[in-house]
Amino acid sequence: MSTSVPTPAGRLRGLRPDWLNNPKVWRTEILAGLVVALALIPEAISFSIIAGVDPAVGLFASFTMAVVISVVGGRRAMISAATGAVALVIAPLNREHGLGYLIAAVILAGIIQIALGALGVAKLMRFVPRSVMVGFVNALAILIFMAQVPEMLDVPWAVYPLLAGGLALMVFFPRITKAIPAPLVSIVILTAITIAAGIAVPTVGDKGELPSSLPAPGLPDVPFTMDTLTTIAPYAFAMALVGLMESLMTAKLVDDITDTHSSKTRESIGQGIANIVTGFFGGMGGCAMIGQTMINVKVSGARTRLSTFLAGVFLMVLCIVFGPVVSDIPMAALVAVMVMVSFATFDWHSIAPKTLKRLPAGEIAVMVITVIVVVATGNLAIGVVVGSVTAMIIFAKRVAHLARVTSVTDPDGTTVVYSVTGELFFASSNDLVGQFDYNDGPDRIVIDLSAAHIWDASSVAALDAVETKYKQRGKTVEIIGLNDPSADLHGKLTGELTSH
Repeated sequence: MSTSVPTPAGRLRGLRPDWLNNPKVWRTEILAGLVVALALIPEAISFSIIAGVDPAVGLFASFTMAVVISVVGGRRAMISAATGAVALVIAPLNREHGLGYLIAAVILAGIIQIALGALGVAKLMRFVPRSVMVGFVNALAILIFMAQVPEMLDVPWAVYPLLAGGLALMVFFPRITKAIPAPLVSIVILTAITIAAGIAVPTVGDKGELPSSLPAPGLPDVPFTMDTLTTIAPYAFAMALVGLMESLMTAKLVDDITDTHSSKTRESIGQGIANIVTGFFGGMGGCAMIGQTMINVKVSGARTRLSTFLAGVFLMVLCIVFGPVVSDIPMAALVAVMVMVSFATFDWHSIAPKTLKRLPAGEIAVMVITVIVVVATGNLAIGVVVGSVTAMIIFAKRVAHLARVTSVTDPDGTTVVYSVTGELFFASSNDLVGQFDYNDGPDRIVIDLSAAHIWDASSVAALDAVETKYKQRGKTVEIIGLNDPSADLHGKLTGELTSH
């Protein structure tokens, strides 16, 4: 009986990920990267205009962010690039102090993101309720659609049949084959039609001039003084928070879509590294791009880091090598792609009458508030924070009424036992004091907490207030049934929370 010895090449193949040996996956990832790169170009140029910088600054940022995050990020197949949220944050800094300060702020924001990632800020994602997540997704879909509306107003009539044709191709082409992403087919066909027929419609080239060379590394052109640091610090901190919030929410969304887990801590640190690199290459910084991520993951079916890496590489290749051709792509083709993405992203099940009938009113309110705030502000991070705080208030109000006090008097009439049931924290403990009878009844009071749990100092203070009220009436109080954590907290704080 002979045993085969693996060759060096065979051992090497065994160390590689499975998808490297799968031609179908390769094709999917490469084509997905190409589609995303095409969609990134007008977006990056638009965000550059918002930030008040040259289009090349936004395109360079999209290139470096995508390439770097594909290596150091925690969520596979997620796209990071220049974004509107970041552009809005840093636009005032660029307007008042210039590009050098903007670049310096991007680098500092990256450092802050690394620090926040190392401190475990990603763990806060567990406190984002599902209703906020649904509201976030639906608001995102609305924002993606609203961003396309200007491209459909005051345009030549030919834009509308091109837009309709692009949507039709993306709906029906997958029924023929899914080997080639329908958005790519739509972009190629519409571009060919407009060039061949000489149709005059807005194109990518109308958005701005594409760069003709790769970005070069360098230091930001600012004085390295404390004044510079104090000037850029507020903008850098705001950019770091907004970028992390959008990136972590997007990562969670992709986790749900792909039914896989990703390291949010690694993603946080990776976003910081990507922004630092982007700053040193003269880019405007960025974070996860939800629209492009949906194109990559949901529309094109990408699942690996290769698509993210190639999206950045293809972006520069398209700009530098195929700039004239890319400039001729009609905006109608890219608008059709983003409209399809917005419809695919929206959680239609969440607003179905059946779903709304079954959901608690509080969760519906949280979802609606999240959508309204995001759409009104145009900032996903603000909407998530407001939605989460609203959910916590509703939860606290609901749980506050779960603490109950019942009393039983001994047959001999010498002792009354009060049984406290529920979770005692700042909200529920406020009602606790009023549930005891201080004037009537026996002189010996027993408070049984075996069915309760003390969570905070407010609850200990409430129990102290109950004891004080009874003692003022000459009655004795005994607290029994505390579990170990509650007993430890009560023992440390009782009698120490008031000055009298």
